[in-house]
Amino acid sequence: MVDNQLNNISLKDEEDDVVDPWNVSTKSETGLDYDKLIKRFGSQKIDEELIEKFEKVTGKRAHQFLRRGIFFSHRDLNTILSLHESGRKFYLYTGRGPSSESMHIGHMIPFMFTKWLQDVFNVPLIIQLTDDEKAMWRDIKVEDARKMAHSNAKDIIAVGFDPSNTFIFNDLDFIGQCPAFYQNMVRIQKCVTFNQVKGIFGFGDSDVIGKITFPSIEAAPAFSTTFPFIFGDKVVPCLVPCAIDQDPYFRMSRDVAARLKLPKPALIHSTFLPALQGAQHKMSASDPNASIFLNDTPKQIKNKINKYAFSGGQATVEEHREKGGNTDVDISFKYLTFFLEDDDHLASIKKSYESGEMLTGELKKIAIDTITPIIQEYQARRAQVTDDVMQEFFKIRQIKV
Repeated sequence: MVDNQLNNISLKDEEDDVVDPWNVSTKSETGLDYDKLIKRFGSQKIDEELIEKFEKVTGKRAHQFLRRGIFFSHRDLNTILSLHESGRKFYLYTGRGPSSESMHIGHMIPFMFTKWLQDVFNVPLIIQLTDDEKAMWRDIKVEDARKMAHSNAKDIIAVGFDPSNTFIFNDLDFIGQCPAFYQNMVRIQKCVTFNQVKGIFGFGDSDVIGKITFPSIEAAPAFSTTFPFIFGDKVVPCLVPCAIDQDPYFRMSRDVAARLKLPKPALIHSTFLPALQGAQHKMSASDPNASIFLNDTPKQIKNKINKYAFSGGQATVEEHREKGGNTDVDISFKYLTFFLEDDDHLASIKKSYESGEMLTGELKKIAIDTITPIIQEYQARRAQVTDDVMQEFFKIRQIKV
C-alpha cells in the first residue's frame, strides 16, 4: 500500500477518536475503532493469510498478540517475512519515551512482543529511550529525564532481553558519542520541510524549536547506517514493533528513505491496553488509579481491579443472570485477552460471562489471578537488574547480527 505522503494528516475523525504520539482517546465505550485507524493511516490489516504466512516462514505458532488482533496493522511485514524466508537478516528497533519512575503493564506490550519476535527470528534489537523528547514535551529537567530513562531501561531489560544481541541507549547520553547518528539526523532533516512536519505532527508557532527537529531523532535508528559499530557499512532492513500512535514518525521515515537510498522501515502496530476506568483512554503513567504499575504489590493489583476496573456487567445479579455481561466494554475481560495465554480458556470465560453464568466479581478474580503472577515473576527479574547489568546493554559495542 502506498504511504501517506508528507502532508497534512488529520489525526481526528468525526467520532472524535484522537490518536497521535502524545494523545490517545475516544468517546466510544468499546474503545478506538482500529479498522478506521488503518484506513486513516494508510497501513494494512494483519489478516489470517498473513498470520498463516508468518507461521509457515517461522515454523512457530503465532503469538497470542497476533492471533487476537492486539498487533493488528503493518507496513511491509510481507517484505520482512520474505527476507527471512530467503535467509537474509533484518533488525528490530523499538523504544520508549520515559515518563515515570515505574512503567505500567500497558508499556510492556510492545516489549513483550518484541522479545518474542527477537527469539523467533534470531535478530539484533535496538531500543531507544527518548529522554530528550520528554524533557521538551513534559517540561522535565534534562537531569531528571536521564534518570527516568535509566530506571525505565532496567524495567525493559527485565522483560528478558539478552545483551549479546540487544543495544539500548538514551538520546541525551548516546547521540553525542555517535557521529553517524547525528549525520543521519541531519540527512533526514534536510528531507522534511517545516510545513510538512507541522502537517504530520500538528506543531504550532509557539512550540519550542526542539520539537520541530525531534522527529529526525526517532527516525534515525530505523536506518542501519546510524549504527556503524553494529552493522559496519552494511545496509540492513528494519522492522519496528510499536503502538499505532507512533506511526507518524515512521510514515515520515519511510517517505525520506528513498531520498536517502535506504530501505523503508517496516512496521507492525499494536492496539492499546485500556485504562482501568474504561476503553475511552489508554493506560496512563500519570494516573496511578488508571494503571497497574510494574512495581505494584499483589494487594494493590487486587484493589485496583476490584475498585476501578470498568465492568460490563448488569446493575443487579438478577439482571446479569438474565442478560449477561458485555465483554466489549469489560476491562477485566479486555486484560485477559492480552495476558491469558490459553485461547480455549479465554473463549470459555467469554461464553460464561456473556451468558450471565459468570458474575463480574468472578471475572475480576480471574483477571487478578492471571495478572498478579505475571507481575510477581517480572519483579523477581527486575530485582536482578543492577546498574552494572544496565551498562552492559548501554555499552557501545558490536552485538550479534
